[in-house]
Amino acid sequence: MTMRLHNLKPRPGAKHRTKRLGIGESSGHGKTSGRGGKGQTARSGGTVRLGFEGGQMPLLRRIPKRGFNNRAFRTRFAIVNVEDLNVFEDGATVTAETLRERGMLKKLLDGVKILGNGELKKKLMVKAHKFSAAARERIAKAGGQCEELPLPGIHHKEAGAPATKQ
Repeated sequence: MTMRLHNLKPRPGAKHRTKRLGIGESSGHGKTSGRGGKGQTARSGGTVRLGFEGGQMPLLRRIPKRGFNNRAFRTRFAIVNVEDLNVFEDGATVTAETLRERGMLKKLLDGVKILGNGELKKKLMVKAHKFSAAARERIAKAGGQCEELPLPGIHHKEAGAPATKQ
């Protein structure tokens, strides 16, 4: 049987009848309409927040805390492999903007890191925020150059500038 618009139907179990509440005791959804007895959860808009234990000290606050997690402040890089750079012409300059134009980066994140997976067949000038050792080696082997850019949002000290005391 060929699939046509007139014989399309949802998969079995995908559609449910709406639960009709408050329609008499014998329906099974009468009186309290599936909300149980009285109290906060029986009221409209009455819910308790996640982890709330009725005023008792919540589990998350009872257990001891150890260590440090830097997840919220980590530096995330958009990753590009060396073999992906073969789409550029010989002698081209590769930057985050040119990678985005080619659709190789969806998001810039905090910077671009070039990894050394694959072979590079073109001589390129690559400007990125980080390079792996293998990537540097492969770019240099192809006759290209690596230029490391400063990370945006991080204040770098200028080379040769004296350190100031505060």
